[in-house]
Amino acid sequence: MESLQKKSDTGLDENKQWMSQLPEHLWDIPLYNISIPGSHDSMSYCLDKMSPLEPELPILLSVLDKLVPCLARATILRWAKTQVLNVTQQLNAGVRYLDLRIAHRPDDPSPALYFAHGLFTHITVKEAFLEILAWLLTNPTEVVILSCRRVQDFTLEHHLHLIYCIYSVFGSKLCPKHDMPTLRLMWNMGYQVILSYDDTMAQFYDFLWPSVPYWWADTTSVSTLIHYLEERKQEGRPGGFFVAGLNLTENFWYIVTHPFGSMKNMTIPKLPVMYLWVQNQNPGKSRHATNIIAEDLIGSDCFVSAVIHLNTKLTGERSSSS
Repeated sequence: MESLQKKSDTGLDENKQWMSQLPEHLWDIPLYNISIPGSHDSMSYCLDKMSPLEPELPILLSVLDKLVPCLARATILRWAKTQVLNVTQQLNAGVRYLDLRIAHRPDDPSPALYFAHGLFTHITVKEAFLEILAWLLTNPTEVVILSCRRVQDFTLEHHLHLIYCIYSVFGSKLCPKHDMPTLRLMWNMGYQVILSYDDTMAQFYDFLWPSVPYWWADTTSVSTLIHYLEERKQEGRPGGFFVAGLNLTENFWYIVTHPFGSMKNMTIPKLPVMYLWVQNQNPGKSRHATNIIAEDLIGSDCFVSAVIHLNTKLTGERSSSS
């Protein structure tokens, strides 16, 4: 992991400002017709081993946590940690879609919100937003898509707290959902954030975009994953933003039968197959096109560059014909 962190501070920064480096004929294409790299469970790099377990975990893991907490926590962390780069490093690497699983920690009496994936993070949503804002201020021609997911079960207090936090941090950088988001429009208006909110509360706020569909195969098999994504493509792409989730998912029995395994050990050997799939994709407005492609372990391969490079296939498309 240490070598990956060192790499992230050097070679991975080559895509730090890739949007501003796109050719001018792509500046008027809607961003949902552009190829955009994303990270899956973007905040899982900072999970707190001492936090409560997520209620959605299998009950057997909760029982194991009560009997042998050290073993249970170590196991959950190995499988829940899908990213090793922090959010600034991911953005520097070229990631422009962040998958944000937001939740309230049951051990925190305040209305503060955190991120969750098996465990809860030790940093709050507001702290992460401020870090993203700091990055945006130093990279004014780049645009990020923030997907606030798993907020459907929030109380009204939690919704209002999160929405206030979103607006208070990003303010005028938030692109209204009635605008067609092209790079030229974003630059001209000073917008840098498209914020998707996975709840009906989004309909009451102009700066909250509707939920971004995420194609999730829910499998440990890379061949099943690729087959699933190809089937979804045959059904036709959504009209706006959407994510092809190029990420594997373990289940309880897989963890039990791989007691010394981890998300990293499961994923790394299969990255070359995923990389080949990426190279064969095409962005654009056709029904079989891809838009956002999200992966685990950003920085472990050439995934980000491959997704960005797909934009060289775009020629002659304009917003008027989208």
